[in-house]
Amino acid sequence: MSYDLIVIGSGPGGYVCAIRAAQLGLKVACVEGRETLGGTCLNVGCIPSKALLHATHQLHEAAHNFDTMGLTGAKPKVDWKKMQSYKSDVIGQNTKGIEFLFKKNKVDWIKGWASIPAPGKVQVGDTLHETKKIVIASGSESSPLPGVEVDEKVIVTSTGALELGKIPKKLVVIGAGVIGLEMGSVYARLGSEVTVVEYLDRIIPGNDGEVAKTFQKLLTKQGMTFVLGAAVQSASATKTKATVTYKLRKDDSEHKLEADAVLLSTGRRPFTDGLGLNDLGVEMTKRGQIATDSHYKTSIDGVYAIGDAIEGPMLAHKAEDEGMAVAEVLAGQAGHVNYGVIPGVIYTWPEVASVGETEETLKEQGRSYKVGKFNFMGNGRAKANFAADGFVKILADKDSDRILGAHIIGPYAGDLIHEICVAMEFGAAAEDLARTCHAHPTYSEAVREAALACGDGAIHA
Repeated sequence: MSYDLIVIGSGPGGYVCAIRAAQLGLKVACVEGRETLGGTCLNVGCIPSKALLHATHQLHEAAHNFDTMGLTGAKPKVDWKKMQSYKSDVIGQNTKGIEFLFKKNKVDWIKGWASIPAPGKVQVGDTLHETKKIVIASGSESSPLPGVEVDEKVIVTSTGALELGKIPKKLVVIGAGVIGLEMGSVYARLGSEVTVVEYLDRIIPGNDGEVAKTFQKLLTKQGMTFVLGAAVQSASATKTKATVTYKLRKDDSEHKLEADAVLLSTGRRPFTDGLGLNDLGVEMTKRGQIATDSHYKTSIDGVYAIGDAIEGPMLAHKAEDEGMAVAEVLAGQAGHVNYGVIPGVIYTWPEVASVGETEETLKEQGRSYKVGKFNFMGNGRAKANFAADGFVKILADKDSDRILGAHIIGPYAGDLIHEICVAMEFGAAAEDLARTCHAHPTYSEAVREAALACGDGAIHA
């Protein structure tokens, strides 16, 4: 069978690309070697981790806040097997949903692992499929670290961390990025003694510095321990225990940590093994990503790439936007992604969300800016709901008042950030946001107050 487009990979980038292309009239197939659709995100990433974060947040609320609200009774006990079953049900609902959408939009699912022997040809098993265009959306995998021996049982990546056989008494997390802090937060709520070892002298590199400092304080208050400026030398395991060795960069002193489990979360790298890109002659970047032009075309005619396989932040929604854009390009339209307005979210409690420039990047650019900031302590809804930690910070051009970036640490920051994203997409000024009526009482009022603080000042500060 011949296709207009074959998409390799059914993660957020791949399945969105396939569906959008089919909606635009192309005959589309999507190749996926897993037993279920959805890629890393739906199967062993975004979705299952959020299920565990939600479950453990409810546990935290029951243990710390229910009694204050007059909700008395025995504190809930953790049934780890049942929580794992809940997580699996959530995965199943989402992956089956993608399968339904494929059928609805007449996208063929070619089951198996793909290679590209030549332009216009995709090999899956013993079958060679013909296609006019190919989009590589093969995603990413956990980056290895020299000296760390991953077995996905005691020393695990994010995949193994989602399904540990039991809740560890002691957990060491290598890397203070998004994945490490989210999964560390899950196990800290479940009662694990969590120690985070980070090479840099700060957590969540790339995020706003003030947010990072506040975030570390709040996570420490929740029971997590941080060892910063530490270079991990090795991590090895027996059947039930692990030892992590690290050196402090400030004095080169060596230290050891014993743990029941170790999570390696030092980043991800493109997963392109088995595609035959070298033989095909596809140009790669120095960091092992597929090189593309502004329309996602590789160095080979008819072959395109998106998502974690190419340059840019490794975020599911970035891949989705690129999937939409490349589908529209292939259908003869003008697909486009605004990389200046891609939010990032950390789904701990409180959540952390950001979009656009940070104070650090603006200072590097030498750009004049102003800061509007509002603490959730001044928000009535947040105080009522035990969610008053954190703040909203909006950065605006000093002269034009145009919003340049925003950073939120607080309740449902991942949802609140999007009104700022929409404002930025339309080139709005902070005053535009400040003059928009917000329902009371809502967490979103904190966003308006931060926008007001860019001008004459917040009302409730």
